[in-house]
Amino acid sequence: MIISRSSSRAKGNYDVIVVGAGHNGLTCACYLARAGLKVLALERRSLVGGAAVTEEFHPGFRNSTASYTVSLLHPKVLRDLRLAEHGLTLIERPMQNFLPLPDGSAFCAGPTLADTLAAVQHRAPADAARLPDFHAMLGRVVHFLRGLALQTPPASLRGPRELWSLLALGHAVRRLPAETQRDIHELLTRSAGDVLDAWFEWDALKGLHGFDAVVGAFQNPYAPATAYGLLHHACGEVNGKPGLWGHALGGMGSITQAMAREAVRLGVHLRTDAPVAAIRTDRFRGRQVRVAGVELADGSMLGARIVAANVNPKMLFLELLEPEALPVDFRARIARYRCESATFRMNVALSELPRFRALPRDGPHLGSGILMAPSLGYMERAYLDARSMGWSRAPIVEMLIPSTIDPTLAPPGAHVASLFCQHFAYALPSGRSWREERERAADTIIDTVTDHAPNFRRSIVGVLALSPADLEERFGLTGGDIFHGALGPDQLWAARPLLGYGSYRTPVAGLYLCGSGSHPGGGVTGLPGHNAAREMLRDRRSA
Repeated sequence: MIISRSSSRAKGNYDVIVVGAGHNGLTCACYLARAGLKVLALERRSLVGGAAVTEEFHPGFRNSTASYTVSLLHPKVLRDLRLAEHGLTLIERPMQNFLPLPDGSAFCAGPTLADTLAAVQHRAPADAARLPDFHAMLGRVVHFLRGLALQTPPASLRGPRELWSLLALGHAVRRLPAETQRDIHELLTRSAGDVLDAWFEWDALKGLHGFDAVVGAFQNPYAPATAYGLLHHACGEVNGKPGLWGHALGGMGSITQAMAREAVRLGVHLRTDAPVAAIRTDRFRGRQVRVAGVELADGSMLGARIVAANVNPKMLFLELLEPEALPVDFRARIARYRCESATFRMNVALSELPRFRALPRDGPHLGSGILMAPSLGYMERAYLDARSMGWSRAPIVEMLIPSTIDPTLAPPGAHVASLFCQHFAYALPSGRSWREERERAADTIIDTVTDHAPNFRRSIVGVLALSPADLEERFGLTGGDIFHGALGPDQLWAARPLLGYGSYRTPVAGLYLCGSGSHPGGGVTGLPGHNAAREMLRDRRSA
C-alpha cells in the first residue's frame, strides 16, 4: 500500500481534500474516487484509521486501541468498498454477553435468542415470556430507522427536494401500524430505565439492555430520551445476522486498512503525518464564503474547491475555521453542541485468562462482551459518582478478550483484553488533571474486574490507559467523545450537528461534514462518509 508522509510542498491539484483518514474519511474518499474525482486524504497521525486502528501497546501484544468491537459497519459499505476482498474477516462472538452478578451467579446471553431465553427462564420466567415481544418491538423500530440511516436529512423546508423528503418521511411513518408509531415515539423520548422497568423485572436483564443506552453517553439511564441508545446499538449485524456483535480478525484496524487498500486501488492519495492547522476560505460571488483549501501545520497550503471534514463539528467550526467565515449565531450554537461520552479505554496484556468466580472454567463466555454493571441502579450510581467526583467508584466496565478468537494478537499462551469503561468526566473537579489522575482511575477499573475475576490483577503484564483527555489528544476526539457528539434527540437526524445543517453541508460553500458528527451519528458504520460523498457528488453535478 502506497501512503506518503507529509512534505513541505504540495504536489498535484485535487478535486477534494478529506481532512481525517478515519473510517468515515476513508469511506467518503473511496466513493468520491470511484466517481472519478482526484482525492487527497490527510491524516494527522502516522497511520490511517482514526480511532479504528490496531497497534502494539506492549511488546508482543497488539489490540484495537480505541474502537474495539464491530456490528454497526453497514453492509452496503462492506460490499461497495470490497472489504472482504481486501482481507477483512468478521467473526461472531461465541456468546453475546456474560454478566457476573452480585450473588455469585452469572447471566449468559446468546449467541441466539433461544439461548438467552433459556437463561432468563431459569431466573425470571415472566421476563422470559415478554422477551420475544420486546425483541420484536425493537426489530420493527430498528427496521424503520435503518431506512433513514441511508437518507440525507432535510436542511430546510425551502427547496422542493427537501419538502419531498419530509413528505416521504411522513408518508412512511403514516404507513406504520399505530403500535409501531407509539413505540418510536416512546423510544425517542423516554428514559431507558422507564422503558426497561415497564418491560422487565430482573435487574440483570435490564442491565444487559441498559448498557446499550449508556455506552458512549455521559447519561443517567433514567434521563429522558436515553432509550434511543437501545435503538442505535441494535441497528447492526455481523455476517448478515441482525443484532449480533463480533470481532474483526486483526483488530478494528483491519477494517480501516482494508478501506485504505480500496482507496489506494481507486487512486486516492493518502498522506499521514499531515495535521491540518486551518481550513482556508475566500469570498465567492461577492458575499458568500467558500472553501479555498487547507493549511497544514508545517505552513504548506493545499488548494481545493471541495473539502470534506471527518472531524468533530466543534473542532471544525471553532478551531479550524476563522470566526469571520461563519454566522455569529451558528458559532454560538455550535459552542453549545454537546460533546462528552465520559469514556475511559484500557488495553491490557495478560499472562493468563481471567478466572471469574461465577464461571471459573474456560468457555465461550470469555469470547463475549463481559459486562460488569449488573443493574440500572448500578449504572445510575456510576453516573452520579462521575458528576460529583469525576469518576465512578464502581465503574461500568465491558471487557472483551479478542485473543480468545484471534491468537495473532498476543504471544502463545498470553492474551489481550479491551476494557471499555464509564463514567469518567472529561473535566475533573477541583482543578485535577487526567495526567495526574489517570493511574488512579485505571486502578479503580482493575479493582472492579478483579472483584469478579480474582486472578486478573496479578495476570497483568502491560497496560495502555486512555482517559477522556488522552482520547482527545491522541485521536482528536473533542471532549473525549467517541461519537463526535452526544446522540440525543437534540443532536440527531436533521439537527446533527445543528438544525438547518443536517445535510452534510455547512455555511461555507464547498465545505462538508463527513464524520460521526453528522447523520446517522457515531459508531463504526461508514454511513456519514457514504452519505456525505453522495451529496458532494450531487452538488458537483448541479453546479
